[in-house]
Amino acid sequence: MKPQDAYLALDRMTVAIVDDNAAMRGILRTILNAMGAPRIYEAGDVRAAMDILQHEHVDLLICDWKMEPVDGIALVRWVRDPRKSPCATLPILMLTCYAEAERVKIARDAGVTEFMVKPFSPESIYQHISAIFKKPRRFVDSDSFFGPDRRRKVDSHADEERRGA
Repeated sequence: MKPQDAYLALDRMTVAIVDDNAAMRGILRTILNAMGAPRIYEAGDVRAAMDILQHEHVDLLICDWKMEPVDGIALVRWVRDPRKSPCATLPILMLTCYAEAERVKIARDAGVTEFMVKPFSPESIYQHISAIFKKPRRFVDSDSFFGPDRRRKVDSHADEERRGA
């Protein structure tokens, strides 16, 4: 990662970090500051995060999964509910110690934009943030899901009309 690349990507971005571990929030803040992010909000729980998201403009949410008394998945579900959240299309990077496929699926189905397993490096944080903004996925709004398209595979026929003979 070239410092100027990170600066260009984050120099106008407002980020909210949600983690019940103050040390982890401090590490993330230091990394994001080094990458050029000028405005960073921190929340130690979901309720504080919801307050920030209701009153401040945020460009990226980075949240932990395991928090008490309410976990990060509940926060993601609230953000993705356009009836409740003022920022339903907000990009979300979830950080967690959970690497099991079932957990990844739960996060994806809740509407997480990117999923990242701890421990992480500044480079891996940058790569995930870069993927969010350089290769944005379209949002799906259906009866059963609202969030970034869960498919990562590029379908060359996605925009073509396909009909049976």
